[in-house]
Amino acid sequence: MKKLLFKTTLLFTLVVVCVLLINTYIVSHSNKLIYRNIDELPEKQAVIVLGAYVRGDKLSNVLKDRVNFGLYIYNDEKASKILLSGDHGQVDYDEVNSMRKYVLTNDSNILPENIFMDHAGFDTYDSMYRAKAIFEIESAIIVTQDFHINRAVYIANELGIDAVGFAVNEDKYPTVVKLKWKLRESLSRVKAFGDTIIKSKPKYLGHVIPITGDGRLSWDELD
Repeated sequence: MKKLLFKTTLLFTLVVVCVLLINTYIVSHSNKLIYRNIDELPEKQAVIVLGAYVRGDKLSNVLKDRVNFGLYIYNDEKASKILLSGDHGQVDYDEVNSMRKYVLTNDSNILPENIFMDHAGFDTYDSMYRAKAIFEIESAIIVTQDFHINRAVYIANELGIDAVGFAVNEDKYPTVVKLKWKLRESLSRVKAFGDTIIKSKPKYLGHVIPITGDGRLSWDELD
């Protein structure tokens, strides 16, 4: 019994140390590429806004914050294109069209042809892989919350995108919610580390739609 307890404790300790080392590695390799002031952002080819939960066409507060800051960055002329990447894997659940409709409703300055949609951005790794392989993005500003931004930027750079990140402030959210995000993120970073090493393939690829072209070619519906 003592041997089993010792082995279990040792295994648990090794797992925890491994998780901590991977998290430290990802954060240390991406921190210098994270910005919190739009004025300080370098110019890049595109803004990538990562999806989050929607209810119908209504964006969650997390997603609304991401989209709003993506638009601020676009309108500040830090990038000439915007890629909305999210989950549209079901007919009755559609993050990307909800984002697109929000953008067109709330920003009269953005040209429709500059809005690209990635319907198969089911997770951060898939979004970054497809940004490079499908949309041929060479450089990008990634927009997501502070807890998430290091992993997104790390993945993008490992996949060959010259990427920086804009960390959306999350102070308005309850402490317990932020703790849950951080805990889940610590495990997601481990998966991301493995995916980048073996260069996992996303669930879907498809035809190339260059970010230098007309974004409406990526739309599945027109308003």
